[in-house]
Amino acid sequence: MSRDFYRSSPPSFLMRLFWKAAGADRYILERSTYGDQVKYLCLGGIIVATGLMAGLAGGYAFYTIFEPRGNAINSFKTAADISGNYNSIDIPTMLKALVFGIIWGLMIFNLDRFIVSSTGKGDGTEEITRKELKGALPRLFMGAIIAMTISKPVEIRMFKTEIDIKLHEKQIEQQQAYKAKTDSIFNSEIAKKESGIEKIEAELTDKRQRYKKLEDDYIKQCENRYPGPIAAAIKQQMDALAQEIKALENSPEYVKVKGEKEEIEKRREAALNQSQKYAAGLDGLLERIKICHEISGPVISLFITLLFMAIELTPIFFKLMLIKSPYDYMEENIKELIKAENGIEIQYNYYQDREGHERDKIVQHQVLRLLKEKIALLEAQSQLSEAALNRWTDKKKEQIHDNPELFVNETQPQDKGLAV
Repeated sequence: MSRDFYRSSPPSFLMRLFWKAAGADRYILERSTYGDQVKYLCLGGIIVATGLMAGLAGGYAFYTIFEPRGNAINSFKTAADISGNYNSIDIPTMLKALVFGIIWGLMIFNLDRFIVSSTGKGDGTEEITRKELKGALPRLFMGAIIAMTISKPVEIRMFKTEIDIKLHEKQIEQQQAYKAKTDSIFNSEIAKKESGIEKIEAELTDKRQRYKKLEDDYIKQCENRYPGPIAAAIKQQMDALAQEIKALENSPEYVKVKGEKEEIEKRREAALNQSQKYAAGLDGLLERIKICHEISGPVISLFITLLFMAIELTPIFFKLMLIKSPYDYMEENIKELIKAENGIEIQYNYYQDREGHERDKIVQHQVLRLLKEKIALLEAQSQLSEAALNRWTDKKKEQIHDNPELFVNETQPQDKGLAV
């Protein structure tokens, strides 16, 4: 807007965008001072930056939660990547995280915009009084929650390398503990089956040793050119012992127990093969936050959280500290003009309520005018209706006076059982 005493520079597209983000009125700012324009430019910039950080943090948190699980150090190295390069991004999860990050960033941006734009300017002085702080507590509380939701994903991303190393150690410990527990469970079952097998194995060993001894004696007897009856007797004993060994090896009890043992060993092997998969599951967002707190310590973690809280809560405190400027007075003037145009009158501190608080009296003149017109119209309609009824009654009376028989229905009474 051009003036003789002051000329404001035309705002750029970026400045108008930040004005809108701060909830400021472009029409008033274009007619205000450059200081007001810069003030709301900075407020809008903080809100936009907070929304962008929230979107990045939300997207990273989503990706951390839903990414494919694996080894914390080289979980992204695919088997198909023969060249040894690392595929550090899972495309489907990244696309989902991108969509979620955009939605989350827009939500936080809109919420921050509402918090800042709905925060009043206090009493128009630089001092933040207790009353102003009390009124801003709900907005400060919501802003602190938003700051914490943004700071934690950013914090675990800052210490990602240290977290991955520590998480890899925990995964190895988890894998070893899982293997030890699996062995302890299955080994007890295997030991029970082996106790039953050992008895049969001992008997088989004894018979096999006896068979071996008889076989040696038979060979010695066969060294003669003409074997005698002793060799035949030994051969008969060997055949009988071989039948006993075969029957014992194929006994139902021995076969059953041995098959059950093999089945348990297969189950144990399958469970042990799953140990790496279960250990890789120890890679969620909560576990990374815990490790991050262990690595960074409470001081650094608190510092990062307070940093984001300062960024998030700064616009609220600044609005409470702002001194009234031409923009504020012009905004109040436009509000009063709009109220006057619509017949709204506010009588400030008009009465006290039961608790002693001063309340304003709001007079809706436009409403009162319409209400009076409506009441007068209803009263006039009532009077017209009454006059019409009176005139209709007089007309009917004249008709009765001229022709009374038209309004009287003469009927002859008839008695039951009597002839007329």
